[in-house]
Order: sequence, then structure tokens, then C-alpha cells
Amino acid sequence: MQRLIAEGFLRFDYRKVDLVVEGLDRLIDEPVVFAMNHTDNFNYWPLQYRLHQEGRYTATWVKGKNYERRASRVFMLTTNNLPVASRGYVITRDFLGVTGRRPTADEYRVLRDAVDGAPLEPDAVPRAVLERERDMLGRRFRPHRETYPEAVERLMNLFHRRFVELNQRAVGLGLSLLVFPQGSRSIRLSRGHIGVAELALHLDLPIVPVGCSGGDRIYPGTSLFAKPGRVVYRIGEPMRDWGSLAPKEPYAPFTRAAEVAHRDRFQGVVDRVMDAIDDLVDEPYKYGADRASDGTVGTNRFV
Repeated sequence: MQRLIAEGFLRFDYRKVDLVVEGLDRLIDEPVVFAMNHTDNFNYWPLQYRLHQEGRYTATWVKGKNYERRASRVFMLTTNNLPVASRGYVITRDFLGVTGRRPTADEYRVLRDAVDGAPLEPDAVPRAVLERERDMLGRRFRPHRETYPEAVERLMNLFHRRFVELNQRAVGLGLSLLVFPQGSRSIRLSRGHIGVAELALHLDLPIVPVGCSGGDRIYPGTSLFAKPGRVVYRIGEPMRDWGSLAPKEPYAPFTRAAEVAHRDRFQGVVDRVMDAIDDLVDEPYKYGADRASDGTVGTNRFV
């Protein structure tokens, strides 16, 4: 499907795009994890198109909300995209299913803090969220047997095991992984999340930083068609030697145990990757003063 889209659509659509990819000679002949900044909905498409011309293909990490509409779900499934299961998505989607609305910022924070181990404030959220038996995104939640935080964490463990399996399968097929460590779209580079480090270290894959400059100008909205313009990708040196940052013992990626034991190490790896991306992008895509995202905030990130 990636080949079909590249040759049947992008080859013609990109005739009006000045697509520049620097550093292709740095790629090694094995699957890697491409870690790239995420400025817009489609800034990975031009890179995938250029990789297609080199006979290389990717499986891309995307948010679970991209699977909620039928058309986008079919597209995601047929073009090798892997849905990232986040606790924020589970909390927000389940809350919406129970109450018919998104949680407020305060309600979300109460539930997220409880899932992360803080005492639960039951009067701060609708009782039905905590007490109604239901299907919670494919797993049965029985409040008389487990608490809400326990249910969310057990569901996350199921999701994460499956997510790791899908990544292993993709790599086994010879695909590279394409990850946006920032999580949400942002023009300015922001601090990365630790997931890319957890997976890359677990699978012993090199991380290749990629800086994208100009993607937001050719894809300023939600249209699949690119506008005329110039987009530049700079591919950095593969990163694999993490020294003391690499955990010495095996771990299960994305589990609470792994994050408690190794979060600082994972964050150290991601910080090095994000610094490398910062060196590869132009203004105005570099870090802001506080390294915070200038993109979507709140529960709109999840649903």
C-alpha cells in the first residue's frame, strides 16, 4: 500500500514540492528507529516517499484516536501504522464512553494522578466512572474485584505487550520504525517522551534522528494534498552507543516496573536524540526557551 500511494499519488502531488533529503548516505542496511520532529499531520509522508525511492519502508507510531473513524482506521491498518496506547487515551476514551463527554482538565488530572499512584479523590469525578461495570476498551472492568486505577493499569499492560509484539513483527519483516518522540504536533521542538528509548533499547535498534523543516508549510491544514513549497529533511548519524544510559538488565518496555527502575536512563537517551534533532532543523523549528510544546494541549490530544 505504501508503494501504491507513493507511485499512484505522491509522485504526482510532489511535482510542485521541492523535496530535499540530506544524509541518505548515513543510513545503514538494517532496520532502524527514525526519530523525527512532528510539525503537522503529514510531515512524515515526504520522507516516506523518498525512502520508498530507496526501497526502504517504515511502520509509523500513531495515536489511538486515528483508528476511531472507519476511513482513517482502514488507511492506518493498510499502511503499516502502529497504534500507541497511552494512559491518557484510555482514561479519556473510557470517560467519554461512560459520561458522553470528555473529562474536564481537573477530572482528567484526578484520574491520571490516581493511575500514577496518587490517592483517588472519588468525589472529584462522576461516580459512574469508578463504579459502573463495563467493557473498558476490550477488557471487562468489574469494580467489585478491582479499583479503577488497577483496571487501567492492567489494560495498559495488555496493550503494551501487543504493541511490542507488533513492533517486533514489523522489524522482522525488514521495516524500520518511524517515531515522533514529542507525542503531539508542535512547530517548536519540545522535550521527547521516553517510549522511543524503551523500545529501541529493548530491540537493540539504532535510533536515527531526523530533522524536518518546512513540512507545516506544504501541509498547513488537514488536506491530503500538498501545497507548493520546499521541505528539507536532514538525517543524522545513527545513535546506538548509549554507555551508562543503557539498562544492564532485561526489562519489559512500557511497564510501570521498567519506568520506575529506568526512567532517568530512558529520558537521558531521548534527550540526546532530541538534541540531535534540534541540530538538524532550521528556525523556527528548534527548541523554544522552555522546551515546551506549542501544539495541542488537554484531552484533545487523545480523542
